[in-house]
Amino acid sequence: MKTPKELTLEAIELLKQLIETQSFSGEEHDTALLIEKWFVDHNISFKRTQHNVWAVNKHFDEAKPTLLLNSHHDTVKPNDGYTKNPFKAVVEDGKLYGLGSNDAGGCLVSLLVTFIYFHSKTDLKYNLVIVASAEEESSGPDGLNSMLEIIPKIDVAIVGEPTLMNLAVAEKGLVVFDAEVKGTVSHAAHPNKNNSIYNAIDVLKWFQDYRFEKSSEVLGDVKMTVTQINAGKQHNVVPVNVKLVVDVRVNDKYSNEDIVNILQKISPCDSIIPRGIKLNSSSIPVAHELVQSGISLGREIYGSPTLSDQSVLTCQSLKLGPGDSTRSHMADEFIYINEIEEGIKIYIDLLNKVIV
Repeated sequence: MKTPKELTLEAIELLKQLIETQSFSGEEHDTALLIEKWFVDHNISFKRTQHNVWAVNKHFDEAKPTLLLNSHHDTVKPNDGYTKNPFKAVVEDGKLYGLGSNDAGGCLVSLLVTFIYFHSKTDLKYNLVIVASAEEESSGPDGLNSMLEIIPKIDVAIVGEPTLMNLAVAEKGLVVFDAEVKGTVSHAAHPNKNNSIYNAIDVLKWFQDYRFEKSSEVLGDVKMTVTQINAGKQHNVVPVNVKLVVDVRVNDKYSNEDIVNILQKISPCDSIIPRGIKLNSSSIPVAHELVQSGISLGREIYGSPTLSDQSVLTCQSLKLGPGDSTRSHMADEFIYINEIEEGIKIYIDLLNKVIV
């Protein structure tokens, strides 16, 4: 078996190949082929479902609990701020530049090395399943959510996202609402005491000021933000309605259904309708052995405001990975080479304390 150092060098080369292969959400066919080749080159049996590539450890035992290792190989589209070619893997001053390097290629290749390290070991306390998933960035129908009825039942998960290898023990959920404020349509030259745009002023103020009662120790308050507003088509016509989009980041004290029920009951909108409620908050107890193992390695715990594939899992899950979330989706995205090296070491050390 190759050493972790040898595998790490191979993982960095795989990440360079992933960067240089377009893999926008729903278009991950070619990066899935690269991941398949990685498994073939390391003599590991795997399966592919859509663009999700997955495998289980060699001595899988249905009597044991199962730990999922997951990260994604799709990317967002590059923004206009790039000064470097987003599809060219370039190393400068210890930084590996390229689209998807930080979110979440570094996490994915680090977990692939971790999986290989434990793959053939006997008498593990947990089974291992790894899923290199698609459509995370778009929360699409053919991502990790589509795999949960296909892969073995999962008891706990590590989701690879850039956390500076600190322990995200909770993650906020998301509900997006389409809301409407109504009024009376009229010519702008005539009096109108029911102007929908003026009616929206108080509604916007309500969204700005409202606070949900329950705060979380790790995730803080529910955050509600009006992110879009649309009304009117002509300068001389008062529109019949104003349409709002409201983004709600949900802490672990509420279910998404709770948030829907509260807003539909008390918000001053004429209508407020959720686009979906499947992206729930997620968490893992600090007392869980995975978290305690990480703490023993000097890693800090925190609550994450950003969304990941944790949101589609029903089991307890920990978000952990090399890279920095603040670099995700930025122009000239990068990850430090030494972050990948450190990430692999911490993943292995953490699991050695739990599954061996």
